[in-house]
Amino acid sequence: MITDPAFYAVAAPAVLLLGLSKSGFGSGFGSLAVPMIALMVPVPQAAAILMPVLLVMDLQGLHAFRAHYDKNLLRFMLPFGLLGILIGLLLFKLLDTRWVAGLVGVSTLAFLAQRLIWPPRPDSQPPPRWLGGVMVTLSGFTSFIAHAGGPPINAYVIPLKLRPLVFAATMSFFFFFINLSKWVPYATLGLIDMTNMATSLALLPIAPIGVWLGVRFARYIQPTLFYRLVYAGMFTTGMKLVWDGFLAGR
Repeated sequence: MITDPAFYAVAAPAVLLLGLSKSGFGSGFGSLAVPMIALMVPVPQAAAILMPVLLVMDLQGLHAFRAHYDKNLLRFMLPFGLLGILIGLLLFKLLDTRWVAGLVGVSTLAFLAQRLIWPPRPDSQPPPRWLGGVMVTLSGFTSFIAHAGGPPINAYVIPLKLRPLVFAATMSFFFFFINLSKWVPYATLGLIDMTNMATSLALLPIAPIGVWLGVRFARYIQPTLFYRLVYAGMFTTGMKLVWDGFLAGR
């Protein structure tokens, strides 16, 4: 396992942010986890280390939100998310992960700017289904590449104006199935090895803390404040991904 204390000084806060994201409360912040850990190890290794951590968080989220998810919305989104996973697997060795990160960051910031400059009216219609299919497919793809599936799917689901608890529950169930589907492809790419898994086990005790905190907030927070925090997470994530994709190292 990785023994460098500097690695854990970066990885521990990243796992906490990921836990908040898995609860739905800090949705968007979780996309910072891989870029943070990638400060210390390569991006594919960072993604692999987080796989067992994600599994524990997903199971915790399923238990907490099992009675609140939107079944119809989940049934619509899952096939597109799995399609994105397949595309990610086919293109994994051909793509520069920095460019992927940068493009996700740009799309995240563009969506956020549109929401803030032209806020939706109370009577505005939800996004069309075809756009939802595109964004959820992109979410599956970016989730496979760098566990950064939150921003694209938020761009579709936020305008649906779900209650915070339903939003958190539906995201929790969606990413449980998406993350579960990544295990076999990651193994075929050689990313599931003893070094990465032992390092992940060392981080596991931190995983439930972020989820537990986020679940408590999601149950009691006001919708207006909830979505403001989601937007803050998307802004921070978007800026970080743009920096990593197009500016870092120049």
